[in-house]
Amino acid sequence: MSFEELDHTADVLMRVRGASINEVFADAGRAMFQVMYGPCEDRGVERKVSLEAEDLESLLIDYLSELLFITEVEYAVFCTFEVEVRDTRLSATLRGEPFDPARHSAGTLVKGISYFGLEIVKEEEGYVVEIIFDI
Repeated sequence: MSFEELDHTADVLMRVRGASINEVFADAGRAMFQVMYGPCEDRGVERKVSLEAEDLESLLIDYLSELLFITEVEYAVFCTFEVEVRDTRLSATLRGEPFDPARHSAGTLVKGISYFGLEIVKEEEGYVVEIIFDI
């Protein structure tokens, strides 16, 4: 499980790797929240998410977009992501803390997730995807 930021001219490009598709989705959420808010702790905020899409790439976009919606509406920052993907269905439990301007304002606002170049690739040791966060 890992993610790393890559160079991109205008937005934020992240490469996410995982041994399983569940790990990739969990780390994609973690990467996005790291970009937006920096460090986070599990302080009792918990949300559940269930989604279904046409394919894995659309499911990833829908999942990350749902996370953006939840954080904006509920003023919550998430740092722990338990994700289960079966075919093109997802269920996830998110854990984190209430948004605190003193702790969470140093990041970069993510406005959306780009479909451009999005492809989840199966490799010998797991999965990898490069995601562009629109800022």
